[in-house]
Amino acid sequence: MERHSVIDVGSETAWLDATAQAQLIRRGAVSADELLTEAIQRVEALNPALNAVIHPLFDKAHAAVEFGLPDGPFRGVPLVLKDFSATSAGDPYHEGTRFLRDVGWQASEDSYVVRRLRRAGFVIVGRTNVPELASAATTEPDAYGPTHNPWDLERSPGGSSGGSAAAVAAGMVAVAHGTDGGGSIRIPASECALVGLKPSRGRVSCGPAFGEDMGGMASDFALTRSVRDAAALLDVLSGLEPGDPYTAPGAPVSFANTQSVEPLGLRIGIRVAALPMTGGTDVIVDPTCVVAVELAARLLESLGHGVEEAHPAELDEEDVSWAMGTAFFVENARAVDHWSKCLGRELGPADVDADNWVMVEAGRGTSAPGYVAALDRIHLARLRIAEWFETGFDLLLTPTIAAPPPLLGYLAPDPAEPLQASVRSVPYGTFTSAFNLTGQPAISLPLHWTDGGLPIGVQLVAAYGREDLLLQVAAQLERAQPWADRRPPLSAG
Repeated sequence: MERHSVIDVGSETAWLDATAQAQLIRRGAVSADELLTEAIQRVEALNPALNAVIHPLFDKAHAAVEFGLPDGPFRGVPLVLKDFSATSAGDPYHEGTRFLRDVGWQASEDSYVVRRLRRAGFVIVGRTNVPELASAATTEPDAYGPTHNPWDLERSPGGSSGGSAAAVAAGMVAVAHGTDGGGSIRIPASECALVGLKPSRGRVSCGPAFGEDMGGMASDFALTRSVRDAAALLDVLSGLEPGDPYTAPGAPVSFANTQSVEPLGLRIGIRVAALPMTGGTDVIVDPTCVVAVELAARLLESLGHGVEEAHPAELDEEDVSWAMGTAFFVENARAVDHWSKCLGRELGPADVDADNWVMVEAGRGTSAPGYVAALDRIHLARLRIAEWFETGFDLLLTPTIAAPPPLLGYLAPDPAEPLQASVRSVPYGTFTSAFNLTGQPAISLPLHWTDGGLPIGVQLVAAYGREDLLLQVAAQLERAQPWADRRPPLSAG
């Protein structure tokens, strides 16, 4: 792996998590303006090599600090937003597309997630790169070019929250917004050595634009360096908003306060075989990813838990991937139709990449009964996997992805071979996507590295509504095998 030098910019605040940064401000040890200035310096120094932040919002960030920030739990902490789903009023919003970039599209309102982040005191310093329509496992849109992984600039940081992951991993900011519709938080978390939580369906509102996103499969949340940040952010972002069709059950008074609970004697299933794909595509799990899970299993056993080879039988059913693929295709068609209406012109194959256009056509070719059949299959998968957790299992342990971070270009759409990049992407979503279908919470933790120094995440899945248990075990693993001191070759120093 090619190595790169640490860039001497900022201070040690770059490597504090968001909770610690907020504590510094609250104690008066550093001002919000000082913390913001340092973050901007890091973005300016690191971004030319990474291409993570595509819309800097530095002047607006300074103005927000000058105006006075809400006295929330993260008052003064810099943050970046993924340029997808989380709209911020008056700012560019392009979803990785050329057609929105070319017209200079701006958002007209804050999403509920952004409103909550602002109320918590976060300072938005920019928006991050995403694949076109957030539909790929790598971040290489035609509109803005590839984002590079700070652990190896020749490799992908994952997708679709790849820009956010690269920004946090390199030390630009301590936390970044992300979304997850098939693994788009957990995949970049694995490839960039971060904590990536996908909350339970309905835990975080996707309003006011949507009642549910992608039929409930997609969720907004964040990429963080620490488990305690993920827990505290869940406190900030959880809860019913006006018009939401439902919310996830069982939320404690504070997810952050559950971190002090030391779970004991849990029953944990383990699966290292990839999920079967429609058409019989075989996914070979890289041995390094298998080793990562085996080592995590031993660590869990040393902490007093029981780990056994067991998993929901539903994960062996091939047509589950058909149902999710159908939902994805219909969602892409809906997105293109939506933007065609907004722009006042019909978008066509010249406006999107080759893979997305094939998916759009497949979505448009899906009948209403065919789409409902896919939803019915998704609901059945949800039911059967939930039943497995009712048989006495507390968690499921799997690899996050089935291969180490790929070289840039390997997953990029090729007009000469439409959908081939999507086929090559299968190993990167094979373990994550099932739990977008079920709506269960899942988290990727940075517990392993390849011999060449590339991060490999492991995934833990809990029953629906049990983020509290998931975060307790994640914090337990973080204490037992800390990762905070591991920094990528390209990073702030």
